[in-house]
Parts: sequence; C-alpha cells; structure tokens
Amino acid sequence: MALSKKWIGHIEAWQASGLPQADYCRQQQLNAKTFAARLCEYRRVQPALPPPPAFIPVQVDTAAPTPLVLRHAGGHRLELPPGVSAAWLAELWRCLG
Repeated sequence: MALSKKWIGHIEAWQASGLPQADYCRQQQLNAKTFAARLCEYRRVQPALPPPPAFIPVQVDTAAPTPLVLRHAGGHRLELPPGVSAAWLAELWRCLG
C-alpha cells in the first residue's frame, strides 16, 4: 500500500517538530498506533540517510589571540572574540544543538 500524501506530510511535520511521537499525535489528534504503522511503511520505502557525523575536525592555532571562528558546512560563520568563556560557549552549543 502506498502512503497517502496526508501521512507523508504528517511524518515529515513530526520529524521537523522535534516532538516525541505521542505528543505530535496528541496535538494533531492522530491515533498513535496508526501513526507508528504508517511511519514503519514510510521508513521501509525511504532510502536510509547516513547518520550525521559525531565529531567534526577542529584546527587549533594558539600562535596569537585571534577570534574564535566557527564555520558550518552550509557556509554559516560565527566569529567570537578571544577569551570567550568555555562555559558560555558550552551553553551556546547546547542552545544551538
């Protein structure tokens, strides 16, 4: 059985929402068991995506107090002044994660 556009839309909206399945189903007034069954069908026909990398390569240059520059593969760049607290950076990382 091919999945309807309705179920594909719900599955993709759930994935983008970051919510647990049960919460999404409750919000959308969907039967959780039916949703889980449609998700199984969806995963069976969708190509598996590789998991995101757990680590990213880092180069550290301690020669001069230069700004800390974080570059994302998508082209985004965040420049932080020298001496940024490690605790602040860790909190930023948690917020962005």
